[in-house]
Amino acid sequence: VLVSTADGVMTITLNRPEKLNAFVAAMHGLLREALTRAEEDAAVRAVLLTGAGRGFCAGQDLAERDMNDPNLDLGGGLEANYNPFIRRLRSLPKPVACAVNGVAAGAGANLALAADLVLAARSASFIQAFSRIALVPDCGGTYWLPRLAGLQRAMGMALLAGRVPAEDAERWGLIWKCVDDDKLMDEASALARTLAAGPTHTYGMIKKALY
Repeated sequence: VLVSTADGVMTITLNRPEKLNAFVAAMHGLLREALTRAEEDAAVRAVLLTGAGRGFCAGQDLAERDMNDPNLDLGGGLEANYNPFIRRLRSLPKPVACAVNGVAAGAGANLALAADLVLAARSASFIQAFSRIALVPDCGGTYWLPRLAGLQRAMGMALLAGRVPAEDAERWGLIWKCVDDDKLMDEASALARTLAAGPTHTYGMIKKALY
């Protein structure tokens, strides 16, 4: 995880590009540290979340876990890592923008959708891949998918685990905006700077009221 701050914006970049930024245990601690800094540092007035390389996040790195282990506690991992992070991201009293630069799958898709404003490259896509490995969507997906896209689209995404292109995601209301690939980071950075220049406390109250 890379973290940098400039112009009031903390940019958090998932940085395992060779694995499409799939989650491993060490990333959770680094993300928690970044959010703590974002909340406590008055110089940080907005957060921009993105991924390195050609993908945003492929979800959990399954190579880190033995999926055939009968004692594997998937729920424990959610309660210890994913769920607290998503709650903190949503409750952060500062606006969070997300730039989805490629595939966002599984927990990676739901992490992106937890941001306050989501921009996606035209080539990006969102995949609720959980049913492919006999899992129920996690990382908050079962809560906000039907609220963002409606029950039928949410059900289709969850049951069929198909690819939703960024243009459809915008049309369905899953994301704020779909932009050309070569303009994604410029537009996302400009959006984050606009948020950083605005009334931070008011933005935090707006988030609290809407959520």
